[in-house]
Amino acid sequence: MATPNYGYEKRQRELAKKKKKEEKLKAKAEGRRHDDTDAPQEPGTDAPDSAAGGDGAGAGN
Repeated sequence: MATPNYGYEKRQRELAKKKKKEEKLKAKAEGRRHDDTDAPQEPGTDAPDSAAGGDGAGAGN
Protein backbone atom coordinates (compact mmCIF):
# COMPACT_ATOMS: atom_id res chain seq x y z
CA MET A 1 0.00 0.00 0.00
CA ALA A 2 1.29 3.47 -0.87
CA THR A 3 2.04 5.96 1.88
CA PRO A 4 0.26 9.31 1.92
CA ASN A 5 2.23 12.32 0.73
CA TYR A 6 1.72 14.60 3.71
CA GLY A 7 3.97 17.30 2.28
CA TYR A 8 1.78 17.60 -0.81
CA GLU A 9 -1.39 17.74 1.28
CA LYS A 10 0.10 20.40 3.54
CA ARG A 11 1.17 22.48 0.55
CA GLN A 12 -2.33 22.27 -0.91
CA ARG A 13 -3.83 23.46 2.38
CA GLU A 14 -1.34 26.35 2.52
CA LEU A 15 -2.17 27.37 -1.05
CA ALA A 16 -5.89 27.24 -0.27
CA LYS A 17 -5.37 29.43 2.82
CA LYS A 18 -3.27 31.89 0.84
CA LYS A 19 -5.86 32.10 -1.93
CA LYS A 20 -8.68 32.61 0.55
CA LYS A 21 -6.73 35.33 2.36
CA GLU A 22 -5.95 37.16 -0.90
CA GLU A 23 -9.61 37.00 -1.95
CA LYS A 24 -10.67 38.33 1.43
CA LEU A 25 -8.20 41.22 1.24
CA LYS A 26 -9.31 42.00 -2.31
CA ALA A 27 -12.97 42.01 -1.30
CA LYS A 28 -12.17 44.18 1.69
CA ALA A 29 -10.27 46.67 -0.48
CA GLU A 30 -13.10 46.78 -3.02
CA GLY A 31 -15.59 47.33 -0.21
CA ARG A 32 -13.63 50.28 1.11
CA ARG A 33 -13.42 51.85 -2.34
CA HIS A 34 -17.14 51.31 -2.76
CA ASP A 35 -17.86 52.92 0.64
CA ASP A 36 -15.56 55.87 -0.11
CA THR A 37 -17.32 56.66 -3.37
CA ASP A 38 -20.77 56.40 -1.79
CA ALA A 39 -19.96 58.37 1.36
CA PRO A 40 -20.21 61.91 -0.13
CA GLN A 41 -23.43 61.02 -1.95
CA GLU A 42 -25.26 59.76 1.13
CA PRO A 43 -27.10 62.52 3.03
CA GLY A 44 -26.66 60.67 6.34
CA THR A 45 -22.87 60.70 5.92
CA ASP A 46 -22.74 64.38 4.93
CA ALA A 47 -24.87 65.53 7.85
CA PRO A 48 -22.29 64.79 10.61
CA ASP A 49 -19.47 66.25 8.49
CA SER A 50 -21.50 69.36 7.73
CA ALA A 51 -22.39 69.80 11.39
CA ALA A 52 -18.78 69.43 12.45
CA GLY A 53 -17.63 71.84 9.75
CA GLY A 54 -20.31 74.38 10.65
CA ASP A 55 -19.33 74.37 14.33
CA GLY A 56 -15.74 75.08 13.36
CA ALA A 57 -16.74 78.49 11.93
CA GLY A 58 -15.47 77.60 8.47
CA ALA A 59 -12.00 76.55 9.60
CA GLY A 60 -12.35 73.28 7.69
CA ASN A 61 -13.44 75.00 4.49
